[in-house]
Amino acid sequence: MTSSSPASPSASRPASPEPAEPPAQILPPPPVSVTPSAAAASRSLGAKADKDTVRRHNLSLVLRAVHDEGEITRAQVAARVGLTRAAVSSLVEQLLEGGFLAESGKTFSGQAGRPGTVLQVARTGAAGLGIEINIDYVTVCAVDLGGSDRVRLTEHLDNRGTPPADVFRRVARIAARATESAAEQQLRLVGVQLALPGLVSGGTVRHAPNLGWSRVAVEGLFAQALAALRPDLGPLPVSADNEANLAALAELWFGGHRADRSFLYLSGEVGVGGALVLGGQLLHGAHGFAGEIGHAVAHADGPTCRCGARGCLEQYAGQLALLRNAGLDENAGVPGVAELERRAAAGDEPALAALRTAGEKLGLVLSGAVNLIDPEAVVLGGIYRGLAPWLLPAVDRELSQRVVSGLWAAGSPRLRASSLSGDAARGAAALVVRAVLADPAGYPAPR
Repeated sequence: MTSSSPASPSASRPASPEPAEPPAQILPPPPVSVTPSAAAASRSLGAKADKDTVRRHNLSLVLRAVHDEGEITRAQVAARVGLTRAAVSSLVEQLLEGGFLAESGKTFSGQAGRPGTVLQVARTGAAGLGIEINIDYVTVCAVDLGGSDRVRLTEHLDNRGTPPADVFRRVARIAARATESAAEQQLRLVGVQLALPGLVSGGTVRHAPNLGWSRVAVEGLFAQALAALRPDLGPLPVSADNEANLAALAELWFGGHRADRSFLYLSGEVGVGGALVLGGQLLHGAHGFAGEIGHAVAHADGPTCRCGARGCLEQYAGQLALLRNAGLDENAGVPGVAELERRAAAGDEPALAALRTAGEKLGLVLSGAVNLIDPEAVVLGGIYRGLAPWLLPAVDRELSQRVVSGLWAAGSPRLRASSLSGDAARGAAALVVRAVLADPAGYPAPR
């Protein structure tokens, strides 16, 4: 049924052409540590290389200023980023020519002098493609430079036990339809980010017990499958990360809680994923495997998990356990979760008991995590968002009793369901877009 890394540009891509510019104030690039050989190479290139680097940095400053404000004049950009108006005008012209910015047609005359034309991020041009491959569904999402969903396709299918190559052929077919829809809207896809359950590192799913995958080179498999269907797209850069990580980024960027820059995110699906955002940055851990909270022990003598351990959290609070304990078919997927919600709303005792048990186990494990890392908030996403009215009370009780700081009193707003915008496919696509915002010169429009 159909409904819904950052990909880095190749180093060989040419930078956008440089228009002539008036003498401009330039900001220094952020400090970087260089090896002696790199420093020597930099000196041998001379001042021209430094000027190019600083210009690329300033192009990003201007583009991000417009992105963050939504609508802004050249003069307001200059005031915000600390560059002269002449420098900003030159940079804006290059971004307009490259298709990254557009003039809205509005003018603003809040100061003396000629009214300024309002700038906004272009709704056509560079865009990112995010793909969430989960146990029982695939979602493909295209996001423009402003962060808006422009294409969203979802197919509900069971990927468990299916050979990875077959899964990626299915996924590529959905993605190919999404690329066609994006092209119809004059969007130019510049990269693909995959969101997958399990341990993901270096372009490989190291272990995904609920899929039955181990050491699967997902980036290469997808790139090959898509190229077979859409060779006209060329070699799109592909990256991969854990789905909970990317859902957490979507919550950070689109969730509407801008004050929460440090939070623990839980993604409830067939498995239970977790992600930690600290100071607005995603914590990956030493090997890229941080956040596997679904395999934290909730009961030492509990049932055996697919990972091989006993008593893992997902054996009590994962989708299969919730449906089974509520008296539903554990393999019913999305329709089963909808039925669980319906029964809970109707006061069905088995459904309420299953949710109460899941909430208690979630709260038990979360209280240890909160004591350890002291986040500003705990956010429950995935299937937990819709089940929050019945899950949150039990989670709340455990947190209020077990967190020692006293900051998690019963009814604390620190515990909440995720926003509608906080899904992994959108976070994946937005991560591609963030790479463009960080270096627009690395993504020149084709001529």
